[in-house]
This record gives sequence, C-alpha cells and structure tokens, in this order.
Amino acid sequence: MHKFCHNTKKYNTQCNIEEVFLKRVEARIKTSFGEIIIESDSPQELLNMLETVPEKFVEKISDFVSNRLTPSGAQLKGIIESTTEGPVIVTTENLTHYDAVGLILYASHEHKSTVTQIQKLLELSNIKSVVPARLNEMTKRGRVFKPDPNKPEFKLTIQGEKWIESDVLTKSVKKA
Repeated sequence: MHKFCHNTKKYNTQCNIEEVFLKRVEARIKTSFGEIIIESDSPQELLNMLETVPEKFVEKISDFVSNRLTPSGAQLKGIIESTTEGPVIVTTENLTHYDAVGLILYASHEHKSTVTQIQKLLELSNIKSVVPARLNEMTKRGRVFKPDPNKPEFKLTIQGEKWIESDVLTKSVKKA
C-alpha cells in the first residue's frame, strides 16, 4: 500500500509510520458565533500560540462577526435589543404577532428558542401573544419547525429567515 509522505511530498511505500500517524494538537474555543480552532504540531507550540493571543480577542472577533459578517447585527439595530434575558423588541412600529415571534427567533442564538422563552421575551417587549398558537400557524406556513420533536424548541426555517429579512425587517426599516 502506498502512503503519502509529507517530507518527500510524494507517494512512497517506505514512508515512516510515525509520519503517517502524526497527529495535530488543537484548542477549540467556543464563542457566541461558533468556534475558533487553533492548531499546531505539538502541545508546546499550541501553548506558545495561545500565549500570543491578544487580550479580549474573543470579544473583538465576536464584535467583528456580528457587525461586519452577520447582516442581522446591523439590520436589527433599533428593532431588537440584546439583554441578559435574550433579544427584546424595542421598535415602536406595529408588528403582527407573527412578526414579533419571528423577530425573537431571528435574533436568538441559532435562530431557535422555546415557547416559554419566546413568551417571556415578548412580555418583556410589552407584546401579548398566544405563542403556541402563533408557532403552530408558522409551522403550517413553513416558517418554523421543531429540530427535535422531543424538545420544546422551535427554529426558523431558511424560508422563515428570508421572510424576516425581506419582509419584516424591511417593513420596520422603511417606517423608522
């Protein structure tokens, strides 16, 4: 059997076994937007790399991602405010209950949340709605789904995300 040897950059039957099974060392840093992976060839090299990471690196990357790479960060300004409880609707525009539920899901981590959490966030937004009924209708319209039928979470579908971006957010921005 031929193995690819990284030292010689060609296939060779006499490649060192150690080279074929050489493992890389990695550190995975969980963030609000995903995961940062730092890799190296040795544990010591990984530690050296981590020591050079600037202070507040994760915060700066997170801000960069939300402000420049995630369109929802800029689009939600003046409509949704992030709180310790989760996203709260702050716009004074009239929204339908469907719009409000959709906005809460859109602004939530991974575009998903539970009925209880959505209800709580709508109440903090001074919006009264029968959330289970709205989610049921939104499911029928293809805007939300339950990723795991055994869990009480609902998630926006891609169609639901596009609906928020093209209809709900543009409607709120035009009126603002």
